[in-house]
Amino acid sequence: MEPQTTTTRISLKYGIISAVGSIIFITILYLTDQSTNAAISWLGMIIPIAAMVMGMKEFRSLNQGFMTYGQGLGIGTLMSAISGFLSSVYTYIYNIFIDPTLRQQMLDKVRDDLESKGMDDTQVEAALEMTQKFSTPGITFFVGILMSIIMGFIFSLIISAIFKKDKPFELE
Repeated sequence: MEPQTTTTRISLKYGIISAVGSIIFITILYLTDQSTNAAISWLGMIIPIAAMVMGMKEFRSLNQGFMTYGQGLGIGTLMSAISGFLSSVYTYIYNIFIDPTLRQQMLDKVRDDLESKGMDDTQVEAALEMTQKFSTPGITFFVGILMSIIMGFIFSLIISAIFKKDKPFELE
């Protein structure tokens, strides 16, 4: 007997694939000194979107060509949570053990951006103090997971609507 296709099984498979792709992308950004480049960082969104599309397509093909909107939403959101967790673990390890200077590089970039906007030293220091409080490795870890889930949910809303195909009433 063939094992039952479940949303959890597909989510786990494509969550891991998405995490590996994201980790490779993040590593390339770190190694090329582009980790503070927001425009390039946004290109990384292509990885989870592609994984989500592939996961929903596979689920639908293994499920006799059918997938409800809720199943697609569940696949995408759970996949994003898994991917976000694994990517956040990697980022935490990288920032603590491999390159502890990365946090300071990010703070320097924030300082440069604020100064280029014409803020005075008092405002810059206040903003940097707040940024430092919210950029500790622990907070970054949890925010990374939370943002991955939120973005994954939003992407899932759209992608599920595209790939859903309900079973006709007589087939149920």
